[in-house]
Amino acid sequence: MSLVDYWYYTGDTQYNAITTTAIQFQRGDDNDFMTTNQTKDEGNDDQSFWGFAAMEAAELNFPEPPSGSPSWLALAQGVFNVQAERWDTTSCAGGLKWQIYPFNAGYNYKNGISNGCFFNMASRLYRYTGNQTYADWAVKMYDWSARVGIVSDSYQVFDGTDDTENCTSMNHEQWTYNAGVFLYGAAMMWNKVRLNIPTTSLHFFLTPSSNPQTSDPIWKTRVDGFVAGLPVFFKNSVMYEAECEPTSNCNNDQQSFKAYLSRWMAGTALLAPWTYDTIMNTYLIPSAKGAAAQCSGGAGGTTCGMHWTAGATYDGMYGPGEQMAAMQVLGALLVGQKRAPYTAVTGGTSKSDPTAGTGGGTSLTKAQGIQTISGGDRAGAGVLTAVIMLAFVGMAVWTGI
Repeated sequence: MSLVDYWYYTGDTQYNAITTTAIQFQRGDDNDFMTTNQTKDEGNDDQSFWGFAAMEAAELNFPEPPSGSPSWLALAQGVFNVQAERWDTTSCAGGLKWQIYPFNAGYNYKNGISNGCFFNMASRLYRYTGNQTYADWAVKMYDWSARVGIVSDSYQVFDGTDDTENCTSMNHEQWTYNAGVFLYGAAMMWNKVRLNIPTTSLHFFLTPSSNPQTSDPIWKTRVDGFVAGLPVFFKNSVMYEAECEPTSNCNNDQQSFKAYLSRWMAGTALLAPWTYDTIMNTYLIPSAKGAAAQCSGGAGGTTCGMHWTAGATYDGMYGPGEQMAAMQVLGALLVGQKRAPYTAVTGGTSKSDPTAGTGGGTSLTKAQGIQTISGGDRAGAGVLTAVIMLAFVGMAVWTGI
């Protein structure tokens, strides 16, 4: 996702080939990102993040894969199709489990990110294709998440709930990417009216007399609610991971989470333009300044740490998560110069395959026995895969700031 966004923001094509190769390599035999090299350890959220890379490519008109390969849109549809089959009514009257297979820790956990990813993907497929089935699933998932309390009445998004207790208890930890995934999905749903706007500038969206959209008050209320809940992730307007950053104990996955919130906040500002000033001026610009200042480590003085609130005092941390997060928040400042994501009727070129992925997804032989899930297991599930590693390449362009 990061290098697709990098191309979108900058127009630099030098990493496009390796980005295409990386995403297509992980598509799996059934074009649903259930890959033979990762399937036994893959969770619903892991699969979704690969799907997001493909969906992002479709929405931004990233160059399509070579002939004979599935389209970006088809790959995202493949993820949606196999996950819809996993809708689990054996507990909690629905929802997705965190893990796909019962031999993995977390199988009995229905978490915010897995269910939020499905909501996000359904909403985006609805906006892109206009297919009502995707809208129905987006509403179904959002309503379920609100009913069990993953999304609170005040639009806080919590980590998840144990389905062995029929989702009657809740882990109230809050993570940046959980808030972001629901925020962006809600913005997509509000923006569902098809746009045909002959401009590349956000300023068109900010001119009420020329905006052909009609407001959906339910989704607008939800977008506003999620934006109002963002301050928990900001200290003096600079983004931080509230659950682990103050104690410097964020794991590898958690070190990347700010990248996703940065991306989805920028996307929301574009799709729901009344949020632009708040998102950009109150949150993203101060955060980008903090991230740029923190990119002061390493031998060359350009390695990016995680603690953006520390300014230029390098925190000694480094890795793909830190680099990707800094690149995403800096790139987000360019979103005002870009047009909204494409749809099938506003110039999107990726071809639809509504039956994609239906040949697989849950065929792996299931082992018996479920490991006990620990608190540390609950946040993240290995989303730092090859796509994230690619961010190291693109980060070289930004770290000289």
